[in-house]
Amino acid sequence: MVVAIVATISAPMWIAVAIAIDGVRLRWRFPLARLLLFGWYWSIIECAGVVISLGLWMSGQSSNQVLHYRLMGWWAGKLMTGLRIAMRASIDVDDSDAFDEGNAVVLCRHASLADSLVSAWVVCTSRGLSPRYVLKRELLWDPCLDIVGLRVPNYFVDRGSQQSANELAAVTRLSADLATSDVAVIFPEGTRSSDTKRKWAVEKIRAQSPERLAATEGLRHLIPVRPSGTLALLDGAPDADLVIAWHTGFDGLSTFGGVITALGRSDVQIAFRARRLQRSSLPDVNVGWLDDIWAKMDSEVDEQLRKTP
Repeated sequence: MVVAIVATISAPMWIAVAIAIDGVRLRWRFPLARLLLFGWYWSIIECAGVVISLGLWMSGQSSNQVLHYRLMGWWAGKLMTGLRIAMRASIDVDDSDAFDEGNAVVLCRHASLADSLVSAWVVCTSRGLSPRYVLKRELLWDPCLDIVGLRVPNYFVDRGSQQSANELAAVTRLSADLATSDVAVIFPEGTRSSDTKRKWAVEKIRAQSPERLAATEGLRHLIPVRPSGTLALLDGAPDADLVIAWHTGFDGLSTFGGVITALGRSDVQIAFRARRLQRSSLPDVNVGWLDDIWAKMDSEVDEQLRKTP
């Protein structure tokens, strides 16, 4: 709220300074100004979400998951609108019948700061499903995620915990009893993709799990799966289908500098793809199967990137 108030009061000053900086650097698409404007917009949406969640608590509705999922859908939708305007982004969603119903575990690619927002927008806002997310605990610094994210079924993983068995057990419980309106969502890579992280992950596999090397060392855009959390989530929902989801358009946007560079280069074209796999038709879902799926996804992402101007 402090950020929103200060940014609003001082808007004429910092907007002028940002435009001037962009002009001095000959960035005529004004990427710094656009990014700061989105940050201002984000702070206002966050404040609105906190105030609405406060109203739900004061009216005795803090346990009403239906209302909180509606709030989540509103939040994701408004932020996506702001993101599309700020990035001058076009979004092409092709999920055929992947989200026609719930009772599925969704495995998503992780490439940027906006991944969870895009998936929430597709799953919750556009398709009307109730997602249960496996997210890193650091995201609780976001005010709305800290409040609303703990009032609906999600699990925020402590990646530094020494009690990994307890963490995995909690992930397994998260996906239990999925209804036809529910999906459980996880980002199996565990972190945002980059060339450095990819090389580090492959070297770790080379040293600790050489049997996985053949399927993972050829990845060009994705990071090898961290299988424990994904398999734990699947164990909790043995009858649920799988949805494999990936996107392009946010590549290279994992840092502040990367966002500025992308905004200054061209309009952003986002493609979101998802396909549903019937659980009954799948072989044993194990580490090798996940590696094969990830290798196929990597090829699909590469093909889409080649199509994008």
